[in-house]
Amino acid sequence: MSVFLVTWNLNKERGNYAQARQVFIQHLDRYPNVKDPGLESVRWISSNATAAQIDEDLRLKLDSNDRIFVTKLNSGEYRGWLNNDVWAWIDARL
Repeated sequence: MSVFLVTWNLNKERGNYAQARQVFIQHLDRYPNVKDPGLESVRWISSNATAAQIDEDLRLKLDSNDRIFVTKLNSGEYRGWLNNDVWAWIDARL
């Protein structure tokens, strides 16, 4: 399996923002994932799919005003300031 970083931005001006966010996160939760409490709209997910397949799947719960970015992490080619449990989750899967 690979680890992917997924980040998104839902259009907050829509009338049903809270519901749309909940539906999107429930859809994303079909993948094994972890989040850092300091990054609200970022998840690291584990999947055998490609970045394109994950993007296509998650877009099913977005509209044309929303944005999403999916990228695959490469072993030894990532850095940042995250909670230790997030690092442990990522490292265990790469």
